Amino acid sequence: MPISKSDVESALSRVSLPDGRSLMAHDLVRALRIEDDVVRFVIEAPSAEVAQAMGPLRDAAEKVVAELPGVRSVSVALTAHGPAKKPEAPPSLKIGGHPKPQEAPMKPAGVDRILAIASGKGGVGKSTVSSNLAVALARQGRRVGLLDADIYGPSQPRMMGINKRPASPDGKTIIPLQAHGVTMMSIGFMMEEGKAVVWRGPMLMGALQQMLGQVQWGELDVLIVDLPPGTGDVQLTLCTKSELTGAIVVSTPQDVALLDARKAIDMFATLKTPVLGLIENMSMFVCPDCGAEHQIFGHGGVAAEAEKMGVPLLGALPIDLETRLAGDSGTPVAAGEGAMAQAYARIAEGLVKGGMA
Repeated sequence: MPISKSDVESALSRVSLPDGRSLMAHDLVRALRIEDDVVRFVIEAPSAEVAQAMGPLRDAAEKVVAELPGVRSVSVALTAHGPAKKPEAPPSLKIGGHPKPQEAPMKPAGVDRILAIASGKGGVGKSTVSSNLAVALARQGRRVGLLDADIYGPSQPRMMGINKRPASPDGKTIIPLQAHGVTMMSIGFMMEEGKAVVWRGPMLMGALQQMLGQVQWGELDVLIVDLPPGTGDVQLTLCTKSELTGAIVVSTPQDVALLDARKAIDMFATLKTPVLGLIENMSMFVCPDCGAEHQIFGHGGVAAEAEKMGVPLLGALPIDLETRLAGDSGTPVAAGEGAMAQAYARIAEGLVKGGMA
């Protein structure tokens, strides 16, 4: 018995859309053709967006027609009446600009403590200490954030092995990135690598305000802020515009570095920000061949300064090739299992036990 067009249309009348009306009632069937025992037709959706959701409906239509007596095969095409709408571009997110007025110092929602890692001068390894301390604290079970506030020289994207632009659903909220168990934000994510940031002080202050207030940090036990070296606008903004728990100052043992470290310490005292402890970096070099220790930058200067201030010396870290290689490769040495990982773990454990992180 030959297949009739009315038989096929009657079968398609049994395929209903979510509103209860059938394919035929909605007039969605086009180009119905019957060639011997083969049935072909097109389901034309009103838009591309609707067509994307009509796959199950097409399958149901194919099934009911295939069950008709005498039908050997069914071919159903799903098309749309018009072109798909172009997806809307995400809102533009801009970092920098003059800071907005604040009624009181801010602390990001869900963040328990804000801990600044500072140095009086550059080149003492402050950013290396920041990234490794963040990873070490995460390995201690703490929920850790890392904010790279070194606007002119952001190095955390390279050290933490991640460099892509954070998402922003509305042009205001910033979704931070994740690496090695640490939640991260850096101005380096927003800039092309190798491109200089040429900003005056107000733009630095505005950028820091954005990265503190607009980033969805989530629930954190501690947010570590990697400060730029010196005693400038970023330090002043952080100390006066945020609820800063305290600062850790990193220095090498040499007198020149200690001179500038004392200035950083004095700045925190002036701004009534507690210095929670000192870390001596590059304290010695251990010869890999003979095991002898060489105090290249002097000895005991940071420990003496800590004793003079009445604050703890949180750790003494040697010059170490593995630390440098790990930082350049994007996997901090604290993420491993060697001697340097253990050294950072001891510092992190001390901070946790002391209630500082």
